[in-house]
Amino acid sequence: MTGTSDKRRMTTLAIDAMGGDHGAGVIVPAAVAALQRHAHLELVLVGDEGVLREALETGGGHPARLHVHHASQIVGMDEPPAQALRFKKDSSMRVAIDLVRDGRADACVSAGNTGALMATARYVLKTLPGLDRPAICTAMPASQGHTHMLDLGANVECSAEHLAQFAVMGSILATAVDSVDAPRVGLLNVGAEQIKGNDQVKEADRLLRQSDLNYIGFVEGNDIYGDRVDVIVCDGFVGNVSLKTSEGVAELIGSYLRQEFGRNLWNRMVGALALPILRRIRERIDPRRYNGASLLGLQATVIKSHGSADSVSFGHAIDISVLTVDKDVPERIDRHLEKYLAGSGPS
Repeated sequence: MTGTSDKRRMTTLAIDAMGGDHGAGVIVPAAVAALQRHAHLELVLVGDEGVLREALETGGGHPARLHVHHASQIVGMDEPPAQALRFKKDSSMRVAIDLVRDGRADACVSAGNTGALMATARYVLKTLPGLDRPAICTAMPASQGHTHMLDLGANVECSAEHLAQFAVMGSILATAVDSVDAPRVGLLNVGAEQIKGNDQVKEADRLLRQSDLNYIGFVEGNDIYGDRVDVIVCDGFVGNVSLKTSEGVAELIGSYLRQEFGRNLWNRMVGALALPILRRIRERIDPRRYNGASLLGLQATVIKSHGSADSVSFGHAIDISVLTVDKDVPERIDRHLEKYLAGSGPS
């Protein structure tokens, strides 16, 4: 898998082309567009061969560097993870992950059932040595770029040691993809004061203060969108609620703006004048730009797309996967965790 025009190693992604709310109708055009953006990319679309080839023909044909791999089953979006793991061994999700395990792909991208994806990826690919649990991490829009946040739902209950491990993984991810030498890591809490928080958070704070990370202490919810921190660590319950709340607030603000600018002729005229600014703001906070969550802690790259993603949004998940592979994120995390577990981190 070498020999591209820009001398870069070819990156091969296995795409679960049947996952998500829209399946092949969204994923196939996103894949075709991604090939145009990345000259060193090859894609394997995994799913019903007939459906995928029909979608390719509808979109204008079968481009080079894109392959179809048949899978006879689909994991439902509300299917229990244990059921998918046991009975859906030829699902598009499972086969895509198997291709990564077998070295035929460098990473997997799926918009499918989050629980099933995490369970299957953990079972097939395994976690990195010494790591207890993988975590879901994504970028959130902030005043100066973005903030990486984890865990976003994989682990509802976490120990202090789990949170410390998440901090290591998030810091390495931020260093790799953002080229930040010492990412600022914060622990999400109900206040910035040392006396606040439950026992789990207080103990995680103690562990992180003994680590070699650039740990800045407790942060609060409003810091997610500021420029004080690069990585925010929390358990999956808090993280998922924060993520869904953020999405809801963004939708609410957009709804308010549409209502006000459409209220009367004068408001519509003002809206027309402000349209260039509104478009730039919309682009900066557009959730589609931040689609693509990394399942950190696995021995290979798996990226989770939002289930309702459109083709633009799913394309961003593909871009995140390419970047994560190019930057060798799992290998970097493995090296740092080995050092952490050997005693240079918290004891």
